[in-house]
Amino acid sequence: MTAAASSDSDLLQAHAAGDPRAFSELVLRHRDRMWAVALRTVRDPEEAADALQEAFISAFRAASSFRAESQVTTWLHRIVVNACLDRVRRRQARPTVPLPETGPGEPSTPRDTMADRETRMVVQDALAELPEDQRAPIVLVDVEGYSVSETAQMLGIAEGTVKSRCARGRAKLAKLLGHLRNPSADANVPPDASDEHPDVTGAAERHREGR
Repeated sequence: MTAAASSDSDLLQAHAAGDPRAFSELVLRHRDRMWAVALRTVRDPEEAADALQEAFISAFRAASSFRAESQVTTWLHRIVVNACLDRVRRRQARPTVPLPETGPGEPSTPRDTMADRETRMVVQDALAELPEDQRAPIVLVDVEGYSVSETAQMLGIAEGTVKSRCARGRAKLAKLLGHLRNPSADANVPPDASDEHPDVTGAAERHREGR
């Protein structure tokens, strides 16, 4: 079986068994998605690159401890998010300018329209306004599409904590992104609480589709 045809679990097991090429293949498969998660979480490309490097080094060393109790991608996400949160806690300043979502040296795709890019940048900037304890669950649940239980496992917190942090984060995002729902409305007027979640999730879905 070629490396390209191997499953993620096969590659991780091969790496743990001493295959020098297996982990590189695993990194190539998931680097772009993990980069997107890192950038959304730390909001700084240099910090994201450093966090991603630290995460992959940790995954490289911890491969033998993987017990297939979750998918390899879930395991990698947990390592990447934890590395990002460690860096967020250590740094003293946060960037305030919205950043592009493309990877290092990667141009925007021709299919991106100006409106799509502007929407994604607005969503990114709104995510940056959230405290990291709310941002990480929102990124994992609403942007990456993980379940509450998977997110709880990745972050090492209770499912109820994930739900409460997501609820607080969505409430803030609903206010920040209210103009996406109704561009003619005053963006400073808080939206009705009954429709916070659908609008925020819809914006996150458009954000995810454009990455």
